[in-house]
Amino acid sequence: MKKTDQMSFFDAPVDSPSDPEAMAQALAQHPDFRVLRRLVPHSDYGPVNGQSTRRVIVLDTETTGLDSKSESIIELAMLSVLVDTATGLPVGPVTIFESFEDPGKPIPPQITEITGIDDSMVKGLRIDDAAVDELVAQADLVVAHNAGFDRPFVEARFPVFAAKAWGCSFMGIDWKKEGSGSAKLEFLASERGWFYDAHRAQVDCHALLLVLASPLADGQTGLSRLLAGVGQTRYKLRATGAPFESKDKLKARGYRWDGEGRVWWCSLASDVLLDAECEWLRDEVYGRRSARVQLEALDSRVQYSSRSGHLSERTV
Repeated sequence: MKKTDQMSFFDAPVDSPSDPEAMAQALAQHPDFRVLRRLVPHSDYGPVNGQSTRRVIVLDTETTGLDSKSESIIELAMLSVLVDTATGLPVGPVTIFESFEDPGKPIPPQITEITGIDDSMVKGLRIDDAAVDELVAQADLVVAHNAGFDRPFVEARFPVFAAKAWGCSFMGIDWKKEGSGSAKLEFLASERGWFYDAHRAQVDCHALLLVLASPLADGQTGLSRLLAGVGQTRYKLRATGAPFESKDKLKARGYRWDGEGRVWWCSLASDVLLDAECEWLRDEVYGRRSARVQLEALDSRVQYSSRSGHLSERTV
């Protein structure tokens, strides 16, 4: 573009020079710019007209650290909303829950730096157990963007969560396959044209709900994808007895090394994938000799928790 062309674009009049939206729309028309708008939380997604719905809770926590066995929740936020099963879109009002809790010890400075939550904000406070129980009891699915982190924390504090089906928007959707450059929530929101002040539980929940209400590559929403997984079983396959020389093949295929159990393992989302993986192991790893692998079946009421699924062995 010539300099004169650039000048003519920026000199183009907008309806009102003081109207930020008009200026944003004008700038968005230029191929060299992307416009990000501040994410505006929705408190109501429109009327419910008797259609089939499922109730989903979008959840996020802020904690004093990473280990659910030794650290504590300092903030819990939840959005409870109905989802139209035909469209995968939220409908009706959003029930918003947010509360602080005193962890009984000083909040580490690095946590305050990340979250903005300090000791004065939580002093003497406790999350209302009855309110949490009432809200969670109504849910068909609980979703967190890193359920493997949030679920152990909330189950340790609120037993009601253990009986619920869980979905993980980080692990349960292949964002790379969807064309995203990252699975981080801030990045996913940015790709959809929003920015927000991250690392506070409630705004993270609003951001996640809007991201999951957006269409994926196949046209269905992220909410639809996660609801479809409620009845499915995932498998954790441990390649027990795999020859040492196969480690590069296993690593290249996406297996992870369990240093404590000293075994390579992978996660599989369906019976079809499990069958295919066992065939690959037989042909590429075990050299067609008889071998047995360990399986851990994880349904949506166990996966992402600290509890074990059903253990079994399978010959490959």
